[in-house]
Amino acid sequence: MANNTVVIALTGKGGVGKTSLCAAIVRLLTAKKPDSKILAIDADPAVGLLVSLGAKAPHTLDQIRKSVAEDVTGKLRDTQDILAEAKFKLMDAMEEQNGFCFLAIGRPEAAGCYCAINAYLKKVIEMVVDDFDYVVIDGEAGIEQINRRVLEKVTHLICVSDQSKKGLGIIGTIKEVADELVMYDDIGLIINRAPLPDKITESEIGGVKIVSVIPPDDSMTENDIEGKNIFELPENAGILKGTEEALKKLNIL
Repeated sequence: MANNTVVIALTGKGGVGKTSLCAAIVRLLTAKKPDSKILAIDADPAVGLLVSLGAKAPHTLDQIRKSVAEDVTGKLRDTQDILAEAKFKLMDAMEEQNGFCFLAIGRPEAAGCYCAINAYLKKVIEMVVDDFDYVVIDGEAGIEQINRRVLEKVTHLICVSDQSKKGLGIIGTIKEVADELVMYDDIGLIINRAPLPDKITESEIGGVKIVSVIPPDDSMTENDIEGKNIFELPENAGILKGTEEALKKLNIL
């Protein structure tokens, strides 16, 4: 990873609006950092970030992995050839759109997969990341996938929770797992869709500092119902204001 590449990974349990916040981060970066090269990575097999960003994904990483694996089984080739082909296909799949590039991971790996090819592709992704100023990763619930399949190091790890006691109660566990599995420079918590934001008086939860508390956002709900993407959301939407606050507290903006 390039020394000046900002890599932002979002983690948290399902159903807390993590993907919407990830899309909001991408929108804000494209607006605030128009001269920067931005890559959004959808590491969730459900491919929700693609919809939230209104992006296109002609080929997923899993499809690229399989195509390279099929080529390898047909004939002997050296590692550099495999890397070169995989990187070429990745770059071809990451066509710039609305000021950012997009890469979808695709479906989870099945048993009996080509582990060596996955290792090659992980290296290719690391090389691709060097070509960007900002990388935003929307992972599955939990953070192990971020470390195992995409990157070994991030600069900013953002935990996302709702206001429920159960949701907030696992933040400490997430941090413990993150401390073990992921190398990061800074970590913060966004409490999203909080119906009673005034009830939150703590400055940190589970050892993680709170960087933003976002109340339920009717404009975001309406946007989702109508099937619109994050770029169609009004500029004064609560989720955009709350996300910008978090990025400023994390010194990203």
